[in-house]
Amino acid sequence: MFSVKPPAAILTPCVGICELDAQGYCEGCHRTGAEIAAWRSLSDAQRRHLMFEVLPERERQRS
Repeated sequence: MFSVKPPAAILTPCVGICELDAQGYCEGCHRTGAEIAAWRSLSDAQRRHLMFEVLPERERQRS
């Protein structure tokens, strides 16, 4: 008998505030339009890097 793992949830920083500012960053999650478009094709490691390193730094710089 084979055990089938359910698909892992796709990590996302989206908070439902989806508007790009003048610099091209999302007001809610701080991703660029290109990062948002590529999100589904990124590996979990790439998503984690963006979520836990890149985006928090962007948020600090924008504050």
